[in-house]
Amino acid sequence: MIPRLDAPGHTPAWQTALARGFSSVEALLEHLGIRPQQTLPAKAAAFPLRVPRGFVARMEPGNIDDPLLRQVLPVADENTIHPDYACDPLAEQQAMPAPGLLHKYHGRALLTLTGACAIHCRYCFRRHFPYTEQRLERSLSETTLAQLDSPEIEEIILSGGDPLTLGDSRLASLLEQLAGLKNLRRLRIHTRMPTVLPERITPDLARLLADFPLPVTMVLHVNHPNEYTRETDDACRLLRKSGILLLNQAVLLNKINDKEEIIEALCKRGFEAGILPYYIHQLDQVAGAAHFSTAPETARRLEKRLRERLPGYLMPRFVVEISGMNAKMPVETIICD
Repeated sequence: MIPRLDAPGHTPAWQTALARGFSSVEALLEHLGIRPQQTLPAKAAAFPLRVPRGFVARMEPGNIDDPLLRQVLPVADENTIHPDYACDPLAEQQAMPAPGLLHKYHGRALLTLTGACAIHCRYCFRRHFPYTEQRLERSLSETTLAQLDSPEIEEIILSGGDPLTLGDSRLASLLEQLAGLKNLRRLRIHTRMPTVLPERITPDLARLLADFPLPVTMVLHVNHPNEYTRETDDACRLLRKSGILLLNQAVLLNKINDKEEIIEALCKRGFEAGILPYYIHQLDQVAGAAHFSTAPETARRLEKRLRERLPGYLMPRFVVEISGMNAKMPVETIICD
């Protein structure tokens, strides 16, 4: 039995930190000493700015091109229409047999637990996702549990939004339901919390995950080595001590991390925090994010050079996800000279 947490009437420190984050472009730029006229904020009411103050503290004041700032700052380029960029670039909604349940790949099913995130990444491939329509109930229904408890599904992925924006009690209830699935062999959690809002990684959360009866893997989303701090290292250390395997997948982003020295530093710095490189994703072609795209040849060149510079266990796989394909594809297999 996984215990219930979150004392009634008590607001955890991480929720306070989350609530204090920036949601105004003007306030963020003023905090960083950047004049608003230096940029052209997009009219992005449907996907507003959201970024924790701790993440902002890692940005360079006065630098409009700071690699962390560029990941979260709405700009006018988002309003440019590109015919190859779509609201559902991976056709996820066509692979959802029930609200909140995505079953696209063999052996794995994904649950979109929430639309909430601690940070709004401007390149997010789910920035247009209809979370109101594709929302799970507070507890998994008997119908959803029956779909999950299939010999074809050995691994369940918790995603969103960010699943760790849910409170410990809600997570405990969900994990208790999942622990009862007789065919389940692995649990995976996709989150940015350990680096974006390290306050979320508490001893209570670590114990909750450690008590899950099956192996737990946590996939982080860190794109630049500047995202790591002593606090993020402490959060990752706590998770590792709880027996959780930590992996990182990044998105290859124009003028943010599309240089070999940055990716090399990202892999090495992540390993210092106990995180193994997993994927470098080619940008998903989501509407509003075309200005982040890099040429496919860039990914192929970076992969070749990094293989010459990194040991095998620090070498991420460069991949692209294509709508309709049954697996992520290595970049080198789909790029022609």
